Amino acid sequence: MPSTSEFLNRLFSKNGSFAYLNNYLKPSEDHYWLDSKTVMMNKAEIQSFQITSSLKLSSIPVHHGPLPALAWRVDIDSCSVTFSGDMNNDFHSLEKLAKDSDILVAHNAVPEEASGIARKLHMPPSEIGLIANKAAVKKLVLSHRMTRTLGTESSTEQHIRQNYSGELVFANDLDLISP
Repeated sequence: MPSTSEFLNRLFSKNGSFAYLNNYLKPSEDHYWLDSKTVMMNKAEIQSFQITSSLKLSSIPVHHGPLPALAWRVDIDSCSVTFSGDMNNDFHSLEKLAKDSDILVAHNAVPEEASGIARKLHMPPSEIGLIANKAAVKKLVLSHRMTRTLGTESSTEQHIRQNYSGELVFANDLDLISP
C-alpha cells in the first residue's frame, strides 16, 4: 500500500487520474491545498495532531483484514466524535480511542449472524455494543448500513443492548445528529 503522500501524488500528479487538480498539491494564496503527512502507526498507540487550539485529530490502527485501516477521533471545543471505519476489532484498539466520546460512529456493515470474509472484515452488532460500553460513549450512531443490515434494526439493537444501554441512533444519509 502506498503512503498517504504517495497516494495523493499518484492521484493528482501531472499524469494522475485528477491531473487537472495538480495545483492543489502546492501551497497557494489563491486556493486551498492538500498538505499530507505520512505517519508511522503502532496498533497499540494513539497518534494525536493538534490542528488549532480548539481542534485535535487522533487516530489508531484498526483491523480490516489485509488492508491498513484507521479509526479517527475529532475533538473540537468540548465535543468529541470517534469514527470506527471498517474493522472487525481484532486489535481491540477502538475502545481506547473512543474513551468517553460524546458520539461513536460505528459501521453497521454485517448482521450478527454474518460469517466468512464479511465477518472477518467487519464487527457484528454484539461487538459494537461491547466497544461502546467499554469506551463509555454517550451516544452510539450506526452508519455504513448496507443492504445486508437494512431491515435488521430490531435484531441489531437487541445484540447491542446486551452490553450498551446508552443512546442508539441508526443513521441515514443526510441525517443531522447532535451530541
